[in-house]
Amino acid sequence: MPERTVSSPVGDLTLTEEEGAITRLRWGSGGVDDTPLLRQAEAQLAGYFAGTLTQFDLPLRVDGSDFQRSVCDAMSAIPLGETRTYGDIARDLGVPAQPVGQACGANPIPVIIPCHRVLSATGLGGFSGDGGVETKVTLLRHEGAAGLLI
Repeated sequence: MPERTVSSPVGDLTLTEEEGAITRLRWGSGGVDDTPLLRQAEAQLAGYFAGTLTQFDLPLRVDGSDFQRSVCDAMSAIPLGETRTYGDIARDLGVPAQPVGQACGANPIPVIIPCHRVLSATGLGGFSGDGGVETKVTLLRHEGAAGLLI
């Protein structure tokens, strides 16, 4: 599987491509492959962090259950600078909030699928990427959603 590491304000991010789709984004380095899709993903991440890209437009594939994919679709629908709660997504999907939180935590393509835009009813909730909640806050501040945190 081709992988490419890109530098970002939240650390090195490694993208994985499988069969013409991005299937994973993880913190850390090690990917040196050069494919058109990985270059496109790198350019879109650079645009996101530069503040010039407001919505990713990449072919993504979430490996997992239908439920995992439905939660990822719901997260992908949250516009830049906005947030929703686990409960909001749970109501939309007709399921309890706890499995939604677990599915958010299992998001295989964070940042691009914006799990950081999902908050708990009483606070930030968790974040599975490197840096945990601090990285979540950094991403929300970058997107102009930090007013919700004060």
